[in-house]
Amino acid sequence: MPVWRALPARARTVAAERAGYLRRALRGTGSERDALVLGVKSVLAAVGAWTLARYLLPPAVSTFAPFTALVTLQATVYRSVRECVQYLVAMTVGALLAASLAGVAGIHVWTFALLTLIALGVGRIRRFGQQGTQVAVVGFFAFSSGAGRIDYIGHLAASVAIGALCGLGAHLILAPARHTDHRQQAVADLFTATGELAENLAGAFDSAEPDLERVRRWRRDGRELAERCHDVRHGIEAEIENGRLNPRRSIAGAAEVLPRARDTVTVAERALEHLRSMTRALDHALADGETEHLPTPFRKGLASVLRTAATALRETGRASPDEDGHLAELIDGGGTELERVRGQARATADAPASVPVLQGALLNDAGRLLADLRR
Repeated sequence: MPVWRALPARARTVAAERAGYLRRALRGTGSERDALVLGVKSVLAAVGAWTLARYLLPPAVSTFAPFTALVTLQATVYRSVRECVQYLVAMTVGALLAASLAGVAGIHVWTFALLTLIALGVGRIRRFGQQGTQVAVVGFFAFSSGAGRIDYIGHLAASVAIGALCGLGAHLILAPARHTDHRQQAVADLFTATGELAENLAGAFDSAEPDLERVRRWRRDGRELAERCHDVRHGIEAEIENGRLNPRRSIAGAAEVLPRARDTVTVAERALEHLRSMTRALDHALADGETEHLPTPFRKGLASVLRTAATALRETGRASPDEDGHLAELIDGGGTELERVRGQARATADAPASVPVLQGALLNDAGRLLADLRR
């Protein structure tokens, strides 16, 4: 029996996922490739730092070099520099605290307790960020292993410097890739998907008998799109940070493109909120049998407004600043149609009392959708 088939089902699933992740990383650019490259750089930087520290410094401090290299190597150059500076400051403060207490009061239980108390308090200063705990960690090493001696602290500082240089050097040799085009495409795809949801809703209102199961599937799609908005925004924020101090070049105007893309995601989030509200209202109306009492002109007019919104959504994701005038004209046309539908909105004589409420809710959501797109 092949070894693969002898593995438990869960182990085979995990192995398949890992293999797929590795294939995606090797096949093209993306988060998987970035994570793989960062892992390789981390291994090389840690091994290089450890080798140099073992050759140049006493064994008692050589471990700090690869540890510092790993602390320094973050996903972006900016974050790497920030973490490195915070760690170096925390290390310096911890070593000075240990040297001061050991030199003045000696090595005792109560001085170690005092060192711990002071180091934990100082480490809570916000400027240390995630490296605040290193004040106490480095202080412990300098106090216990080095007994506060200046020569130990000097070797410790040298080990940390070797690790920092190896970590930052790895970033300079192979800086993180830039993904401005990829983030722009993600925004365009998000707007295309949101536009498809608006188009589907338009088809439902145009239909004499909308499919309830299909509407409920659109509600699930709306929830997934909301999560996707969060992921796209997070990706844009990460790319904005990735551009700071990064020696790699990106597309021209990336400094303006990425903030604009972030603002555009906000438009998608708001538009999606209104579309999800309309989908939810349609779901409940179908379940209660209210849609059959909606007048045909109202349904047709609302479908026309939604199709205009769908077109505007698709074009917004790909629009440049020069095309804003065309989008404004398109959205204004949808607003004119909406006002016409609002003026003609009325329920049939035998309609339930809830139908005018339903019409008002749908019209309000459509109006807010166009208003957010216009802004």
